Amino acid sequence: MISRLTRIVLLSLMVVITGCSSVPDDQSTSDPQVNDPFEGFNRTMWAFNYDYLDPYFVRPVSLAYVEYTPDPVRHGIANFLSNLDEPSSMINNLLMGNGKKALDHFNRFWINSTFGLLGLIDIASEAGITKHGEKAFSDAMGHNGVGKGPYVMVPGYGPVVVREAGDVVDGLYAPLSYLNIWASVGKWALEGMETRAALVSQEALLENSPDSYSFTRAAYLQRRDFTAEVETPTEVDNSEEDYFDSYMEEGF
Repeated sequence: MISRLTRIVLLSLMVVITGCSSVPDDQSTSDPQVNDPFEGFNRTMWAFNYDYLDPYFVRPVSLAYVEYTPDPVRHGIANFLSNLDEPSSMINNLLMGNGKKALDHFNRFWINSTFGLLGLIDIASEAGITKHGEKAFSDAMGHNGVGKGPYVMVPGYGPVVVREAGDVVDGLYAPLSYLNIWASVGKWALEGMETRAALVSQEALLENSPDSYSFTRAAYLQRRDFTAEVETPTEVDNSEEDYFDSYMEEGF
């Protein structure tokens, strides 16, 4: 799946590029929960993503997609793409010991694929089967004790941690394994536009933050622990977590 492979390539490039760079004196790496050895580079990339790429490209394109695409078409596409992730989420939940959720993912996949026109219609939800959030292989890794690794702000993409390179495993399961490069790019782009457009009403949270970079980093790292179902020593403000729940999951 191209989005996962792209993460690995970009992460490797970032490590090479920033490996010899100095760490700024004002970075908050004294917090043991923060692993941000490339903060100087990351802040530059954050400014590029947030100040230029998002307002001049990602945001307007996303809003145009939502405004001009008929709702039945958009919902059908979203259902279809979500259905593709059900098998990998099932396996990752099994690895995390979530048997009930794994069964729900399994039932949702075969029901929607069979009776929901390959997932275009969410028949499973109508039948009362809970729709859980996607679980990636990196979530299973984190749940089983693998650390997040360094935090990296990828230009044109958004925040990631090195552990997410393991998500390439998800692309090995059918039906994701059947997607070619362009289909994978299309899936990532369509899901990202839906996510970005849905968060316009919550932009003030980020704009009112005294340090948007630190705010983003803290929310993203805590979100990674949340999806991996790892207990953290600090509590997350619910409004902040709601905002970055999907926004930082997809990146810019």
